[in-house]
Amino acid sequence: MSAVKFDEGRLMSVLVAPIVSEKATMVAEKTNTVTFKVLQDATKPEIKAAVQLMFKVEVKGVSVVNTKGKTKRFGKTIGRRDNVRKAYVTLQPGQELNLSGEAA
Repeated sequence: MSAVKFDEGRLMSVLVAPIVSEKATMVAEKTNTVTFKVLQDATKPEIKAAVQLMFKVEVKGVSVVNTKGKTKRFGKTIGRRDNVRKAYVTLQPGQELNLSGEAA
């Protein structure tokens, strides 16, 4: 299936952070999906390979969402939040990924 080889160093940096929010938790419980913040230029195959490499789980599919950063004011100065690229990674049935770290 994965005929394309990715650079392992690149894959280690593709996943920036897991997203822990109410929505992410709800999606995780319902559909066996984990949510990650990923690099702006990460591709779906890269994200899939990275998750499989780092967590040793079988990935079923990857959906990606780009969120534009909002402009916010801090007193007089105007700042801008970063653009965020989120990846919803669906795992194969029976696969599990523990990000909460209670049973590490």
